[in-house]
Formats: sequence, C-alpha cells, structure tokens
Amino acid sequence: MISNPIQLVKKTFLKSSLLLFLVAGALGSCKKDVEEPENEEELITTVTLTMQEVGSANTVTAVFRDPDGEGGNAPTKFDEIVLKPNAVYNTTITLMDESKSLAEDITKEIEEEAHEHQFFYTPAAGLNLTVAYDDKDKNNLPLGLKTKFTTGAASTGKLKVTLKHQPGNKNNNITTGETDVEIDFTTKVQN
Repeated sequence: MISNPIQLVKKTFLKSSLLLFLVAGALGSCKKDVEEPENEEELITTVTLTMQEVGSANTVTAVFRDPDGEGGNAPTKFDEIVLKPNAVYNTTITLMDESKSLAEDITKEIEEEAHEHQFFYTPAAGLNLTVAYDDKDKNNLPLGLKTKFTTGAASTGKLKVTLKHQPGNKNNNITTGETDVEIDFTTKVQN
C-alpha cells in the first residue's frame, strides 16, 4: 500500500538517476586511452648529393645507399665526390627510404619539419671546400637541403654530412639533438 505517492516518485527518480549515473561512469571508464602519435624516426637508406656547377652543364652526383639501414649489411653504393678546383656548385640533398616496395621520399618530411632539422656539412682539415647554406626554416635558421659548395685548390679529404633532429631546441649547433644521418664522403677536388 502506497502511503505517499510523492515520496514514491522521489525514491524511484533518485534510484533511476543513481543507476544512470553509475552506468555512465562505468561506460566512461571503458574508453581506451588515446595515445599521442609519436614522431618516429624514419629509416633512411639512400642519401643523394646533386652538385650543379654554376655557369656550366657539369653535374656531379654522389649516392650513399644502405638498403637495410644502419648496421647489418654493408652499403651497396658509396660514391666519392669529385669536384673541379676553384668552382661553385649549387647543391641539393635528397633522402629516401628504399626498404619498402614503394620507396618513400624522406626529404619531404624534412621540408615539412624544417624547424626541427638541420644538415651540417663538415669538410675535414686540408679539404679545400667551403659550404654555405642556401635555405632556411620558418625561424630563419639554416636547414641545409640546399647549399653552395665552393672549392679551392686541388685537395682530398672527407666531407661529413650530418642530419640532426632537434625538436624544440634547434639552435644551429651540431651537438644538439639526435643524429638521423651521418656519412663521411671521400671528396676530391681535382682537374
């Protein structure tokens, strides 16, 4: 027997509300945590330097190819750079991941994330070669996908090409960040 219909409605409403609240809480706790996507390091298997001599049709291409990436098997191609003395070369660098059936152009990713990357070109002592940046990121810091190589007198040595990944702390310093690529090209300046 119902003594007070208003109390019954209140009790039913409170019980229903409490049940709904508990069910909503249980469903909400079953959600999967959404993980932030990581900026994974790409596999870089091929590095190509293309050097176009200013005022000439002379183009020099040097390729480094290591199909399985760092470690494992030795590189399958490792060209020398041979440049004329006292010349200037407009130079570009491209990076590829050729480990897949459809090769991926990593250069595009470097362009998109220019504010997080920088190439460094370090000629060994005795190699008569200077390198000047010909491109910059949105913060006016050097990138290094485009450079100018200027040669002096005949010489031989190594040119170290280093790509640094410097998210949040790019500062034009080779010691900052993680190394994505580091290759020593044997370089000759000769007639």
